[in-house]
Amino acid sequence: MSKPQDVLPHWDTQTVYPGLESAEFLAAFQSLMQAITDLVALFDTHGINRVETSPLDETTVSKFDAIVGAMNETLTAVNTMRSYLFAFLTTDSRNETAQARFSELQPYLSKLELLGTRFTAWIGSQDVDGLIAYSPLAAEHTYVLHKARQGALHLMRPTEEDLASELGLTGSSSWQRLFNDFTSQLTVTLELDGETQTVPLTAAQNLAFRPERDVRERAHLAVLHTLEEASVPLAAALNAIKGETLTLCRRRGWESPLDMALFDNALDRPTLDAMMAACRDAFPHFQRYLKARARLMGLPVLAWYDQLAPLGQGSQSYTYADATEFVTHQFASYSTQMAQLAQRAFSENWIDAEPRAGKSGGAFCMSLRDDESRILLNFESNFNSVGTLAHELGHAYHNLALAQRTPLQKYMPMTLAETASTFCQKIVENAALQTAVPQDQIIILDGLLEYATRVVLGATSNFLFEQSVFEKRAQRDLSAAEFCALEVAAQKETRGDAIHPDHFHPYRWAYVPHYYIATYYNFPYIFGLLFGLGLYAQYQANPDGFRAGYDELLSATGLGDAADLAARFGLDIRQKAFWQASLDVLRADVDRFEQLTIG
Repeated sequence: MSKPQDVLPHWDTQTVYPGLESAEFLAAFQSLMQAITDLVALFDTHGINRVETSPLDETTVSKFDAIVGAMNETLTAVNTMRSYLFAFLTTDSRNETAQARFSELQPYLSKLELLGTRFTAWIGSQDVDGLIAYSPLAAEHTYVLHKARQGALHLMRPTEEDLASELGLTGSSSWQRLFNDFTSQLTVTLELDGETQTVPLTAAQNLAFRPERDVRERAHLAVLHTLEEASVPLAAALNAIKGETLTLCRRRGWESPLDMALFDNALDRPTLDAMMAACRDAFPHFQRYLKARARLMGLPVLAWYDQLAPLGQGSQSYTYADATEFVTHQFASYSTQMAQLAQRAFSENWIDAEPRAGKSGGAFCMSLRDDESRILLNFESNFNSVGTLAHELGHAYHNLALAQRTPLQKYMPMTLAETASTFCQKIVENAALQTAVPQDQIIILDGLLEYATRVVLGATSNFLFEQSVFEKRAQRDLSAAEFCALEVAAQKETRGDAIHPDHFHPYRWAYVPHYYIATYYNFPYIFGLLFGLGLYAQYQANPDGFRAGYDELLSATGLGDAADLAARFGLDIRQKAFWQASLDVLRADVDRFEQLTIG
């Protein structure tokens, strides 16, 4: 792979509007705000909110058809406009025009969110089965309506929901903003490259990727010192957010925050229990990987700050052209349609790949309109970027499968959002391992196992921490020291003796945004990874049979609970055996990593 590095592409937004100042954009922007205003008026005119249950009649059916039709039309326009603005905001944070437009749109998006609550409350007051029988549009949205009917059972009175929404702006939302603003401004002082330097917290944390162990250790200790000094307001923020969650759960009739999170993620308790039990059984395999990593680094045992240290350089360097060619070829080994999706993304400039100042880090894929997506990458000439490209194209393939659905049908929980991306990434990773030399195999396997360990062990640790926090927070506020003790206990339970007992990370709770954003924003990551790998295991066992139903499964991810959707595909995810098969895919990778590093 000796081709010179090619020019990295920027995505094309002019297929939607010529620009942020164009007449076309301004007209569409004004039209969208008017559409949301009109939708609010339509809700008010028809009294869409909780009402006394009344017999189903033609007026109700007509009202439903008008409301859902208007919601779908408005949500379609919202998705395109929001993605269009994100295309500018995420590639140039200094774009003041995009910032202003998005800020102008925010109050209208808040109105739309409140309409969603009102719609749920109204559906809860209706004869849902009767609606489905008499309205073809309702029949197309059967799952949406049954989900809303269930959700309505956990709504307070309309005035209380309105009050909770308003108070949230000065409650949990304000605490979350405090967390974001406060941690983004934290600095760490440490000795680096022969001099004392003060760097942002994120820059100090990124030193965990440095090859020099003394640099990683100094950075880790300096980060701990900074977070300890900052822990009092952060503990107050976490206490407030979790306290509000507990209060609202109780008032809305949820048995626990976990039950609420399971409902939001279309998951039931038997599925969660089966998945978590399989993960617990698999802890030793991931600990084997960490111990093999320690041996390769010449260490008796890893410290926390050793988990991301590089294991050397591979011989393969990928240009962007190499990556697109390799991914397209491997997608073609699965199906022509998957390869054509990749070719279309490349030829129509769906991808922004160049790292540059003002651009967001990481990678993501967003639906733009119809069957089009846009993908943000920060491409580097290594296999990790190739895998990331395949992962994000998997999301685009999922969006393609969903294109025929309405916005209300497309909504899917995070648990199912990683299905196609994980599957596509695994296709490319396995192909690369088949041809790579041993040193490159080690690096590729280390990258995918590091991520899998971060999900299976890390997200399980987060889950256990949050369980303990909710249990204790129900009684009283917790101190920073108590949060630290719960954090270390959860880390030890998952990583065992693969990490030195004196070198865990007690202040991890103080900088992980997931704890401050949502409730149990952890197990969906585990589900997403393992469900995608479970499908890959099914594909390996029966390729033709798998292909026959896979696209339909992707298309239906917003039309049912996870277990019911899987059952349509012949999978029983309420049984531990399914999750064990998923974890066996990763266990085989651990076995291979051990063999390569020992041999």
